[in-house]
Amino acid sequence: LRPGMAIYVQGVPAPFRVNLAAGPEEEADVALHLNPRFGAGVAVLNSRRGGRWGDEQRRELHPLCPGGPFEIVISVTPEGYRILVNGTFYEEFPHRLPPELVTAVNVDGDLELGSVSVLGGGESGGSWGGCWDLGGPSRSSPPSRGGLLPKKTIVIKGFIPLHANRFHINLRAGPGGDVVLHLNPRMDEDDAVVRNSFLGGSWGHEERDISCCSPFLRGRYFDLSIRCGNHRFKVFAEGQPLFHFHHRVPAGPHVDVLEIEGDVVLSYVHF
Repeated sequence: LRPGMAIYVQGVPAPFRVNLAAGPEEEADVALHLNPRFGAGVAVLNSRRGGRWGDEQRRELHPLCPGGPFEIVISVTPEGYRILVNGTFYEEFPHRLPPELVTAVNVDGDLELGSVSVLGGGESGGSWGGCWDLGGPSRSSPPSRGGLLPKKTIVIKGFIPLHANRFHINLRAGPGGDVVLHLNPRMDEDDAVVRNSFLGGSWGHEERDISCCSPFLRGRYFDLSIRCGNHRFKVFAEGQPLFHFHHRVPAGPHVDVLEIEGDVVLSYVHF
């Protein structure tokens, strides 16, 4: 791990623990041990080095509660770990081991685990056109074989940093070409989700209505699907309908570039 990276954990809790460890071995050093104890009504944070536990750091459990779904984001800062629970600040824990030593994330206990992701940290060995674990804050794909045909689905997962203002997703007809769908979450504008197109050198009419609240909130993880239909794009967030956007020009093989730029940390892209 290093500053700028984050760990995302989603699930339904019973007693459990999260360890950021210097290896998969059970006896490995632990840079951060997060252990909600529902019987005692506290969450315990600690570290272990050379087989010895350090001084415990405790705080109340709320908003963690047994049986209630949760999202935990652990952001790595130069000073330590900043922990968010369900999008709100929960606790900070100073570095007791260099974060660069952390190579394993261990989550165990009596919990229903939905997802674990490590966000950020530089380029991976994957490539666009398939399933890609993406490390950088922005990226433009090379042309995708076959382009954007009806029934194709694009999946984008990521994390909105605490100080994010906005980012955008463009579906283009070639590098530098027309933008058939411009999706622009604006966290600095009352969490607006703006859609538009850029055709023949001109922007079209903005659309802003969505069927629910914006999924693009500071400190939160998002899971977005863009499905291309015959006449419109259908966009879903966390599996629920968010909006649709009627084609202003036909989609097809010529729409073969996906751009994602701005204040977002991506963990997964499928195009």
